[in-house]
Amino acid sequence: MDASPTADQALAHIAGSMAEPVRARMLCCLMDGHARTATELAAVGEVAASTASAHLSRLLAQGLVECMAQGKHRYYRLAGASVGQALEALLVLAGQPRPTFEPTTPVGLREARRCYDHLAGHWGVRLHDHALRRGWLMVNDDEPRGYLISDPGLDAWRALGVDVRAASGERRRLACACMDWSERRPHLGGALGAAWLRSMLDQGWLAPTLDSRALTVTRRGATRLNRLLEDSTT
Repeated sequence: MDASPTADQALAHIAGSMAEPVRARMLCCLMDGHARTATELAAVGEVAASTASAHLSRLLAQGLVECMAQGKHRYYRLAGASVGQALEALLVLAGQPRPTFEPTTPVGLREARRCYDHLAGHWGVRLHDHALRRGWLMVNDDEPRGYLISDPGLDAWRALGVDVRAASGERRRLACACMDWSERRPHLGGALGAAWLRSMLDQGWLAPTLDSRALTVTRRGATRLNRLLEDSTT
């Protein structure tokens, strides 16, 4: 006998998960598309860490949020666009504005910086999103947060001066989503991300900053990067 819940039962379970005030605050906080740690969400919900953990477990079990582990940190974000759309509709009914994200990272590091050997910060996230929009990357179902390079992606990165063959031959992950700690959205990591950063440095789009992980976007780089990103809207 099929024990799967009916549509109305499933709706009641989801609504119940959203209806608790602490969980509702957590979900609304994540609506801006930026991930948060459990500690940050505990502060948002004004509860202890152990209580926040129980609430997040409920949201995970219901499929409303997903957890991304990176090093010793665990980041939570909405499980998908459909969750955000549902929350948006409920906020309209509630008459409340959508929350906004206000980063506190120093401007220099927030704009562009090295994350190990690949590009992070505002520009890193924008380029990651651009690559996904253009279909240069495909989700690798066999590797958590991993990507495969599409045929259009091969041509595009080669045209940008990225040595894709060398990146593919490295003994490391080729391409993956790396959570950006200032933007709280993914940038491109792995061998491909490192090769892309090397290419931008070699071509003078970015310049290193003395005694800092921060990178400066040069005048040439600003022109080329903006032109590249404008192509995604055509």
